[in-house]
Amino acid sequence: MTGILLSKGFVAQFGTELQAAAQAAGVTLNIIHLPDDASQRLSAADIAKIEVAYLTRDIRFSDLYVSFGDTVKTAANLKWVHFTSTGIDQHPFMPALAERKVRLTTSAGTNGEPVGQTAFCSMLMLARGFPRWIAAQRERRWDPARGKDTPRDLQGQTVVIVGLGTIGATVAKLCRTLGMKVIGLRRSPKRDGDPVDEMHTLDKLPLLLPQCDWWVLACPYTKETHQLINAKTLALLPKHAHLINVARGAVADEKALIAALQSKQIAGAYLDVFEKEPLPADSPLWDIPNVIVSPHNASASDGNDKRAAKIFVDNLELFAGGKKMHNEQG
Repeated sequence: MTGILLSKGFVAQFGTELQAAAQAAGVTLNIIHLPDDASQRLSAADIAKIEVAYLTRDIRFSDLYVSFGDTVKTAANLKWVHFTSTGIDQHPFMPALAERKVRLTTSAGTNGEPVGQTAFCSMLMLARGFPRWIAAQRERRWDPARGKDTPRDLQGQTVVIVGLGTIGATVAKLCRTLGMKVIGLRRSPKRDGDPVDEMHTLDKLPLLLPQCDWWVLACPYTKETHQLINAKTLALLPKHAHLINVARGAVADEKALIAALQSKQIAGAYLDVFEKEPLPADSPLWDIPNVIVSPHNASASDGNDKRAAKIFVDNLELFAGGKKMHNEQG
């Protein structure tokens, strides 16, 4: 019998699929739930039974998150943890799992399309001047864009996308439908079917930014992408260029970005991620014209949990068979 730590919400929504996967794998499940009262903890006997745990969204964004972390840190028989998110380094219990060599899998790719769609939506809003119109609406002021304020056509503009995973590829496909030139940056060369006109490695970025109308960050956070947005790279952009960051807050030097936006060194930005989250109320980013801020929520979609659940139940069969799982880390 395999002890598996799950939320009650997951079992209520995906219990049928879970049991079907367990039956196909020849596994009997002992499903364990955290106590509803976040101040309480599971008994030592129940914790000892846990071999598998899934950090679902309903636990991650609830009072039970701390209890989940404490539980997996002390579960001596824990062998595998699955995460509903793509990035997992931010969880405080990760070092304990890594030290014990617990197998880790993610739901990478499941929210890529919603994030890409949100990034593209922000591009349309900035390109068409929606921040100006929304501000005027709040003031009940009629403020049409004319003369030098007339928006530029997106057709023919160049977008540079750092990261061509599901998110970046979604943005690229949508941009191409508008007749934009799409340049992708990633480690591997261009392959058949890549929705880009050109593909380059990250070291070519300084040569590409001067011709860039839109700079989209959709990359993982690594040593190479740490503060990729900085005073030097921002200075390479044309003054009409816009920045879109749906990657990680740490890919940007936020002080340099704020300075570039305040001085109108670049034309505007959409930001879903920040160095410190929640974004402090006194951050200048809240009030800079032509900046759209969202609360690390670009991925919001009611289909994410279903897509993540499919990866988890598929992995359950692979785990039971001693095979490498989808999106396994390391």
